[in-house]
Amino acid sequence: MINYNGSLVANSHIPIHENRGFLYGDAVFETLRVLDGKVLFLEDHYFRLMASLRIVRMEIPMFFTMEYMEEQVLRLISSLEAAPANRARISFFRKSGGTYLPVDNNVEFIITAVPLQESLYSFSEGIYEVDLFRDYYVSKQLLSTLKTTNKMVQITGSIFAHENGLDNCLLLNDEKNVAEALQGNLFMLTGNKLVTPPVSDGCLNGIMRKQVLELAKKIEGLEVAEASVSPFDLQKADELFITNVIMGIRPVTKYRKKEFGNTLASDLVKRLNAKVRLG
Repeated sequence: MINYNGSLVANSHIPIHENRGFLYGDAVFETLRVLDGKVLFLEDHYFRLMASLRIVRMEIPMFFTMEYMEEQVLRLISSLEAAPANRARISFFRKSGGTYLPVDNNVEFIITAVPLQESLYSFSEGIYEVDLFRDYYVSKQLLSTLKTTNKMVQITGSIFAHENGLDNCLLLNDEKNVAEALQGNLFMLTGNKLVTPPVSDGCLNGIMRKQVLELAKKIEGLEVAEASVSPFDLQKADELFITNVIMGIRPVTKYRKKEFGNTLASDLVKRLNAKVRLG
C-alpha cells in the first residue's frame, strides 16, 4: 500500500509521462525512520521539508501540518505487515503541466514505506572502505543542501563505488573540498576535534547530522566545529564516519592506505540510541 494525497491505495495510477518529478526532477522528498508508532526527529524533518518546498517555490497545502504529516505516515505504516521499524519516504512534486515553467505551483504528495529489520541504530565494526569520487562535483549552492530528486551525481558515484569494490565515496565541491558522502554527511575526528563540512560547502542539511552535532557538543573535552575539509585532512584523521537518519552512524575503516578507529563513533551510537529511547 501507498499513501497518495492522503488516501491509502495499492496504486497511485500517476501518469509517468506527465509527472514533473519524472520529467524534470521537479520534486523534493524526506526519508523518515519510524519506530514504535513515532516518526523519529519529526519536527526537524517537517521544518526541513517545509523549507525545501518554499525554496523551490512549491505551494504548501494549508492542511499539511506537522501533525497531519505524522498521521499520514503512521496510517500507511499501520496498513503494512508489522516490522521492528520502518523506512518511510514522503515525496512532493508539482502537478502536471508546462515544461521548465510549470503551469502552476500546486503539489501532490506520495508516501511509501518499507520494513527495517532493526529497531534501534546498530554499530558495525565491519570493513567499510571509501575513496573520492572525482568525476563530478557538488555545487556550493542552496539547492545542493536540499533533498531533491536531482541525484545524478550520487547515482553515478554509487555506480563508480560498486565498480571499484568500495562501500561508499566522498563527494567534492567545486572548490575541491570534501562536502559529504554519497548518501550521508561526513564527520572527521582529529585528536580531540570533531569537524563536519558546513552546509555552505554544499552538503545536505542532514537531520542525523544535526543530531550528532548536538550529541557531540555534550561530550566533555571534545571540540566540535563546522569547517571545510580538504582531501589532505582525511589522511591525518583518527576517525571518519558517515551519518544519515536510516543507518545512523557508520564508521569508515579505510580511505586509501589510511585505516581509522571507531571509539567516538561507537560512543555516539550509544548516545543516539539513548536519545531515541527517551523520545
